[in-house]
Amino acid sequence: MAAIVGAAQKEGWMQRYGARVACVISNQSSAGGLQWAREQGIPTEVVDHRSYANRDEFDRALASVISRFDLPGRPALVVLAGFMRILTPDFVTRHAGRLLNIHPSLLPAFTGLHTHRRAIDAGCKFAGATVHHVTAELDAGAILEQSVVPVFPSDTEQTLAARVLATEHLIYPRAIRTWLLASTTQPGGAA
Repeated sequence: MAAIVGAAQKEGWMQRYGARVACVISNQSSAGGLQWAREQGIPTEVVDHRSYANRDEFDRALASVISRFDLPGRPALVVLAGFMRILTPDFVTRHAGRLLNIHPSLLPAFTGLHTHRRAIDAGCKFAGATVHHVTAELDAGAILEQSVVPVFPSDTEQTLAARVLATEHLIYPRAIRTWLLASTTQPGGAA
């Protein structure tokens, strides 16, 4: 999230694309990114999934918060960063084409959890990260960006995760920038 905010500020996304980081939303009130966002002057919201009887209720509440940041004719791009909840098909459909996620593997390999351990156990020579559109199928949306890092024989989950995370900070802002450029150059595009 901090890398995305930094890129937005440094590259002038508001001036170039009419886009800004409008809000940081978490389902965990203790998420460190919330305090950081507040310090940057970015509004924050918490939608605690434990306060809802089921995923549908939670996703409706989350969608309601997101919709407050839509501009007329310009719905929000929803960027998932460290958001470890599976979203309902209704939520995904509502935000189709403007819902992005980053996953710490070279999709389609190693969907789901424990990607670094699984890559090491499989003997992979390379690992990485993927920015993709979110679809109802877990980690299966169209790929927008990928980064590749070597897997060293001495790697642990932690060392590989750190190397992959460094590349995530580069490719996620780049993928968002590409999406923004495409959406602002198309007739009726939204950012």
